[in-house]
Amino acid sequence: MSTSSSGESDQQIATRVATDAGVMLVALREDLDARGTHYWDMKDEGDVAGHRFIIDALRQARPDDVILSEEGNDDRRRLSAERVWIVDPIDGTSEFAEPPRWDWAVHIALWERGELTAGAVAMPSLGRTFAVDPPEVLPPYEREQPILVTSRNRNTYAAVAVARSLDCLVGRLGSAGAKTMAVVMGEADVYVHDGGMYQWDTAAPAAVAAAAGLHVSRIDGSPLVYNRPDLWLPDFLVCRREIADATLSALTGG
Repeated sequence: MSTSSSGESDQQIATRVATDAGVMLVALREDLDARGTHYWDMKDEGDVAGHRFIIDALRQARPDDVILSEEGNDDRRRLSAERVWIVDPIDGTSEFAEPPRWDWAVHIALWERGELTAGAVAMPSLGRTFAVDPPEVLPPYEREQPILVTSRNRNTYAAVAVARSLDCLVGRLGSAGAKTMAVVMGEADVYVHDGGMYQWDTAAPAAVAAAAGLHVSRIDGSPLVYNRPDLWLPDFLVCRREIADATLSALTGG
């Protein structure tokens, strides 16, 4: 793992930048809300401010690395690079623009030679940042009826299949980061999505969840692969290992 001129490791940079971006965005959101900013303008201003803040911070800390951000152009140098930061400045811009909703996040992950080697998910409205290192400590799994967390506004086929098969209670949250961190925090037990998303939607949450010891994969059980030419990822699963086999069976018909 690389260190910066200040002695920071990649993970320390990911955690610091995600946290600092979140603090900035909370202050911006409060200011925009106080000025009565329209929903769509609040989304746009948040996205632009978050992107600029993170890009500037990463370029200062790691000037030779490539950055893939939702709000930036796809720098195709990433396909031959050994190190690529995968960034979502605001995961859940709709929730960001609906204060006081808390279910939005800042994602920063580092892809290095085929693996996610560092990652952080900041939940700014909660004042928390979840990291790959030190890994999050999962609470004991003691629930008799699993809790599945899914989208605010739609039920995907995979979510319905798992909920029915495992007799899940169902909760609804906004961003992919918020839903994944709900499983990390023990507030939910499974998050599955088969409606498609992009690499930046899940890279940091996947890294944090895997480091904590959760099952993380595609819905067929195959590994998630990042920094591919196509930015689209068809599906995503994160769940407690105690119910991973039952969840995959529900999804694959096994």
